[in-house]
Amino acid sequence: MGKNYIDIEDDHGDVLRYRKHANGRGLIAHGAKVHATALVEQGAYVEPGVQVAAGAHIGRGVWIEPDAVIGPNAEIAPHAHIGPGAAIGPKAKIGVRAYIGAHAKVAGGSLIGDDVSVPEGERIATDRRGLRLAA
Repeated sequence: MGKNYIDIEDDHGDVLRYRKHANGRGLIAHGAKVHATALVEQGAYVEPGVQVAAGAHIGRGVWIEPDAVIGPNAEIAPHAHIGPGAAIGPKAKIGVRAYIGAHAKVAGGSLIGDDVSVPEGERIATDRRGLRLAA
């Protein structure tokens, strides 16, 4: 069957151990919490301290940096990048190759389109079509 983990050395020479998530085979770092019903597709990386709630879908090639929070039933499309400490609300949808900056907050039910960047620390809420709502 093969081993269910992989060790990767980071830029500082520290070795991080990632296990393969049972639902999708994405790589989950030691110290991250991913609900069993979340789908983490192969090629996705979930770093230490991340929390992924029930029903979330993490696409191929997604990178979720340390201490980010992904809400229930959120969808992160392939090759998106979620910065450290960012929060994605319940049922939010993040597009292909989108970038969510460090400590940014995306409100529940929001739609962030493909190739969109949300700056560091920004709070954003949109309707289902991706149009920004007034703060």
